[in-house]
Amino acid sequence: MSFQKFALHKLLLKGIQGCGFDSPTEIQEKAIPPALQGQDIIASAQTGTGKTAAFVIPALQQLADNWAAQRHSGKTQTLVLTPTRELANQVTENIHQLGRFMRIRYANIVGGMPYPPQIRLLNRALDIIIATPGRLIDHINNGRVDLSQVKIFVLDEADRMLDMGFVNDVKTIAEQLPQQRQTLLFSATFEDAVQDIAHQLLTNPVKIELTHAFKKHAAIRQHVLQADNYGHKHALLRRILNDQELQQAVVFTSTKRSAEKLADQLKERGYRSAVLHGDMKQTARKRTIETMKRNRAQILVATDVAARGLDIKTITHVVNFDLPQVAEDYVHRIGRTGRAGMNGIAFSLVGPSDWGNLQEIEKFTGDKISQTTFQGLEPRLAKPSVPLKRSQKTPQKRLPIIKHKRNGRKTPAMESPPGSSQHSTSGNTSDS
Repeated sequence: MSFQKFALHKLLLKGIQGCGFDSPTEIQEKAIPPALQGQDIIASAQTGTGKTAAFVIPALQQLADNWAAQRHSGKTQTLVLTPTRELANQVTENIHQLGRFMRIRYANIVGGMPYPPQIRLLNRALDIIIATPGRLIDHINNGRVDLSQVKIFVLDEADRMLDMGFVNDVKTIAEQLPQQRQTLLFSATFEDAVQDIAHQLLTNPVKIELTHAFKKHAAIRQHVLQADNYGHKHALLRRILNDQELQQAVVFTSTKRSAEKLADQLKERGYRSAVLHGDMKQTARKRTIETMKRNRAQILVATDVAARGLDIKTITHVVNFDLPQVAEDYVHRIGRTGRAGMNGIAFSLVGPSDWGNLQEIEKFTGDKISQTTFQGLEPRLAKPSVPLKRSQKTPQKRLPIIKHKRNGRKTPAMESPPGSSQHSTSGNTSDS
């Protein structure tokens, strides 16, 4: 199937072709036709499936239709809500790329940035607003946002939004919108909370549920590496990072403190590493992402703030140095690689207290992740016959890190086993 069959505006088609899109993905093929017909949609789709374009393309087409019919009021036509800054930035970039040949006026309104630039943007006539709930509520409460003419309301990653406690904000924002509107809700799951909010905000929605989310990661080879202790994890990590096929990698940790510590340790060993976590200022986070995109850093050590919305096509490896506490986050983490038709590889380092988490991940994905070993770094401890539950976990003893520069053979003591467009406006500023 070709995008031509959607009967899109020629300038929008030109933007799609300019992005290198030849044919729609599964979610685009199923969501775009009903969206173009004005129907409400509730769709289950993971990041990396092309879901952003599945709602951006109908929104841009509606703008083109309104211009052709001279029905444009000069007020905001589309509102996109996302749970995090990173996702808002990703949506903004999609709008910029897909609408590059159209006169689209849009603003990215998220937390973590000064208010004055956003206020100036909101004083202009905007076609599309991309926002996170908290900051948008602030502007609404101060009378800076007119949402009275919104025709398309998009809730991106609604499950994550609700998990982060934005349910009341979403309802408050929805109250500012016309009752006669189109609502498009995208979620990784159809859990009860998502169904509840959909029932309240959508009208006779078309339900789109793709094949199991994990099948979308067929381009990613997944492996479990058993680690006896913290030092063993470091040895395994360095073996992974020395892979000659590695272009760039994201290494996930559970806390901001551990992310900063690990990034520093990798720098001490000569790796070009950077860190990304939720407590960083937005300017610092943007700078870090640009550093990766320009290949000035090879390794990004991150918390789950980077699991959604981070789109760097040269990431070939993902490493779960710490397993995620929420099984669904595993899917989003590994989805940072294997993008845009590329192949990727994901390693999960599983310590003695991590088997319960791994069991939950495999239950969520419906797949058994293959266990592998590296020669010379095989585990010495036996794998538990019965996975530990979270309540049974005990803290791992962390071995001291011995500083060692990456010159010659890397054999520190701990390595021994198991020891913007001219027509667009954008204020890049989330509540995460």
